[in-house]
Amino acid sequence: MGINFHSDKNSTTYTTRKADKTWVEAIRKLVPIEEVSYAADIGCGGGIYSKALSDMGVDEVTALDFSKSILNGAKENCKAYQTISFKHGNAFETGLASHHYELILERALIHHIEDLNTCFNEAFRLLKDGGYYILQDRTPEDCLVKGDDTHIRGYFFELFPKLVEIETSRRHHSQHVIDMLKKVGFKDVEEVKLWETRHVYHTKEPLLNDLYERTGRSILHELEDDELHLLIFHIDQSLPKNTPIVEKDKWTIWKAVKSD
Repeated sequence: MGINFHSDKNSTTYTTRKADKTWVEAIRKLVPIEEVSYAADIGCGGGIYSKALSDMGVDEVTALDFSKSILNGAKENCKAYQTISFKHGNAFETGLASHHYELILERALIHHIEDLNTCFNEAFRLLKDGGYYILQDRTPEDCLVKGDDTHIRGYFFELFPKLVEIETSRRHHSQHVIDMLKKVGFKDVEEVKLWETRHVYHTKEPLLNDLYERTGRSILHELEDDELHLLIFHIDQSLPKNTPIVEKDKWTIWKAVKSD
C-alpha cells in the first residue's frame, strides 16, 4: 500500500528522533561546516537534520519538502529555531536562489527519484562555487544486511522476502550515483559508509511501539496489519530482555563539490 506522505496523519512520523553524534561526526569530516553560512535541506522530512545543521553552526538553513503535511510537521518540530526557514517544493524545481548555498543536503531522498540527472542539476544550480553536495541513502547492498539486536531493519526483509524487491528496486547502486554526479559536473566525488545510530531505547518496548506505529519507517507501510504484528512478535522474540537497544542503520554518503 505504501506510505501517503501527503496525509496529515503522517505529518509527524519523521519528527520523533534527533540526529545522532555518529551523523554529526561524519558530516564534520566531509564538510568544513564552520565555513557554511547557508545550507538547504532538500527532502527535509520532519526537520531532524535541519536542526542538526543549525546546531552545528550553520547560520541559515532552508528546509524544503514536497509534502505540505510533512513540512507542517517539520515547522512544529523546528519552531524553536529562528535559523530555519521552510519552503514547499521538490528536488527538481526547488524555487530557491541560484549560487546561494555552501551546502546542499539530501538525506534519504534519492531512492524516491529515478531522474537523478535533473535532481543533481538542480543542486548544482543552487550551490556556490566550492559548495558541497551531500547525499545520503542506502544502496541495494546496504538494504540486505542481516538483522540483529543493533540492526533491527534487517529483520524486516528476512521475515518478509517480498519487501526485498520493493526495497532494492528503488535504491541506486553507488557507481551509478557517482557517474551521474560527475556527468552533471561535480568534482571530488567521494563515497563513505556510515553506521548511523538511529535511536537508543532503554528497553525493547518503546522500539516495538515505534514499529507498531510504523514511525519513520516507510517500508513498513508495505505490510498489512497482520503481517506487521507477526514482524513485531518475531523481533520481540529475537531481542534480549531488559537491556538497552542501540539501533543502527547502514547508509552510504556521497560527497561532491561544485568547482571549475
